[in-house]
Amino acid sequence: MLELCLLGTGGMLPLPYRALTSLMVRYNGSSILIDCGEGTQNQIRLQGWSFKPIDVICITHFHADHISGLPGMLLTMGNAERTEPLTMIGPKGLERVVKALRVIAPELPFEIRFIEITKPQEVLELNGYRITAFRVNHNVICYGYTIEILRQGKFSPERAKEQAIPLKYWNPLQKGQTIEVDGVVYTPNMVLGPDRKGIKVTYTTDTRPTESILRNAAESDLFICEGMYGEEDKIEKAKGYKHMTFREAAALARGANVKELWLTHYSPSLIHPEEYMDMVRGIFPNAWPGKDGKSVELNFEED
Repeated sequence: MLELCLLGTGGMLPLPYRALTSLMVRYNGSSILIDCGEGTQNQIRLQGWSFKPIDVICITHFHADHISGLPGMLLTMGNAERTEPLTMIGPKGLERVVKALRVIAPELPFEIRFIEITKPQEVLELNGYRITAFRVNHNVICYGYTIEILRQGKFSPERAKEQAIPLKYWNPLQKGQTIEVDGVVYTPNMVLGPDRKGIKVTYTTDTRPTESILRNAAESDLFICEGMYGEEDKIEKAKGYKHMTFREAAALARGANVKELWLTHYSPSLIHPEEYMDMVRGIFPNAWPGKDGKSVELNFEED
């Protein structure tokens, strides 16, 4: 089971009724935070989730509404008695930016390990997650993120028996271990069927529509996409500032054949995003306006 919470849905500045855009994901005791604008730690507290298990923080880009909450977040994680290393992922320059922000948070009880993304697309395997960072199109270098929980094939006792694999090796083979005994090598693919469908979530904000989004969001169980403007007459403004309209986000969801779309990163001038959802659902029916605290549990499909 993968748990997700859209901590905030606002762009540019926090509002009394809308926090800045951020996403938190939990799986198997480990949490990922994507972006950390001003007030993000307060949103985590409101949700009742814990700071200590945050093992990975992904940053989409270096605009203040996506990173200015980092010093307080890091201090709070330290106060939660975290001592394990924290991994931070983001565009080139991440370490320099974070160190500058840490002038007001200089002492932490844990190490920060930086992974700076320099290619158009990079894939990382961390804590049971597969994280794909992919370049999008904003007015600074910006990345979207796809998070996947992969699922191996089912164990086949029949295949194990056919190959005379001793019973004591069945369990480690199911867990992905390779066994070598007296010159004989037993590998997991000898006893496992084809990979089963896992769980896939794609998150992208602060961008124009791109082929990289279509490609990486393809077949996602949940696609969380920026919708800066609901109004149709703001398309030129969206192009100028390199953001998206609701209509463009819906078209991406349809083109990527995702299961569900949540909109986020609203302009401060957009008070009632729900007013534009009929138009959105005319393009992609299973679409929802994101709101602070919107949560879901995604489960593996039944075999």
